[in-house]
Amino acid sequence: MATDTDQGPFSSWVSSSIENPEKVYRAMFYVVTIFFLVTTLFPFYWLLVLALTPNQAISDMGLLPKGFNPGAFVEVFTTVPFHVYMFNSFVLGIATTAIVLVLASLAGYVFGRLEFPGKGPLMLIILAISYFPPAAFIIPLFRLFTGNVTVLGIQSPELFNTPFGMILPFSALFMPLSIFILSTFYGQIPDGLEDAARIEGTTRLGALFRVIMPLSAPGVATAGVLTFISVYNEFFFSFLMTTGEASQWAPIVWGILSYQGQYSELYNLMAAASIIGVLPVAIIVVVAQEKIVSGLTAGALKE
Repeated sequence: MATDTDQGPFSSWVSSSIENPEKVYRAMFYVVTIFFLVTTLFPFYWLLVLALTPNQAISDMGLLPKGFNPGAFVEVFTTVPFHVYMFNSFVLGIATTAIVLVLASLAGYVFGRLEFPGKGPLMLIILAISYFPPAAFIIPLFRLFTGNVTVLGIQSPELFNTPFGMILPFSALFMPLSIFILSTFYGQIPDGLEDAARIEGTTRLGALFRVIMPLSAPGVATAGVLTFISVYNEFFFSFLMTTGEASQWAPIVWGILSYQGQYSELYNLMAAASIIGVLPVAIIVVVAQEKIVSGLTAGALKE
């Protein structure tokens, strides 16, 4: 009979793991944790390495910076108006989030608290729209927002290089998910609370904004944060609806790409700008993580 001393290290580990499965679970935990940390944190570490390395030294790079140039984080704002690009992204994100929350709250109230024929199929269609590729809308929207569509003698507005040319498609694309999240939360509010508010004299709309929305704060926060982050990171519509100038409401991704020219690319500034651009979103996620997690889990588990 073979003993542990006759087996190799791996065979001994397998034999002991069969007797004690906790060792396997612990090993799987370490492997998954290391994989997650490497795949998620290494890109940010590499951005920091590139940002601190002088641009002329970025070649044959190792895992450590080839120099120390923290001034890149200042040059980011002096080379191009990167702060204006960030401001544009904030305005686009906040405006879209406000529109989405108001309209999705009304739709969420209808789907979550009212019964009507075709409710299930209609919600399915709304969710299906959220998975449509943005490329499917770009040609008709571009023609519509550049004044090339005329209906009954009325010409479509010229929205190219304006925030409205991006806020409108953003709102349409990111609203279905918010409707689904909010309808789930609004449907869980007891009818008695809304009835009590209406007995006090408020309308359905008043009950929605005074009673139901405050009681569904985790869901509202989740929908708002997810919408803001999606708009803040969006580039597809922004690339086609603006000329890329900061004064023409181009968002932050346009700002990062503006560090590359026809004959040179300032990789260190692009890396520094990427880190600076990520910071506001990271702060929002850290501050709102409790609301986001409770919102997602409550919406998935509550009856």
